[in-house]
Amino acid sequence: MLLDVVAVLIGAGLPYAVVGAMAAAVHGVIRASVDADLVLAADRAQLRRLAQEFGDAGFQTQLRESDPDDPIAAVLALSDAHGNRVDLLAGLRGLEPEAFSRAVTVSFQGEALRVIGLEDFIAMKLFAGGPTHKADARAAIRIAGAALDRPLLKRLAERYGPATQRALAARLRIAAGVKT
Repeated sequence: MLLDVVAVLIGAGLPYAVVGAMAAAVHGVIRASVDADLVLAADRAQLRRLAQEFGDAGFQTQLRESDPDDPIAAVLALSDAHGNRVDLLAGLRGLEPEAFSRAVTVSFQGEALRVIGLEDFIAMKLFAGGPTHKADARAAIRIAGAALDRPLLKRLAERYGPATQRALAARLRIAAGVKT
């Protein structure tokens, strides 16, 4: 189902990146999930059109538009008759538009799939702030080691706000072996 969804997004010319547990796996953090999550460079109107297109194609769709205070403007939840699910997230506050150009291409069932880049992944996880998200960020930082672009990561954390910056500073201190 994920590849079918991606084909529609590519056909619509919408930049996307896989996030969530699938992105975590690409960055070395393995955990279970029952769905796939993608972040899109799309506005609410584009998401409404996608909901119609996916509905016409036989998917069950549920569009949830958030209030202005929510960090995610809208989510289009897609599912099929087999219980597969893909969530399309649009309007993530703080996400740098260049995140889509930094996404890495991986092979998934013989097809190219764009996955959020390492530093964007970590910044997004810290912004989300839950225990699982923080654990994912901590593990990704540890696994990346010296390959981590720390200046980029710090710049991205700034976009998400002071709480994300503090969370990043704490994770980097832990990674360096500094007791907090």
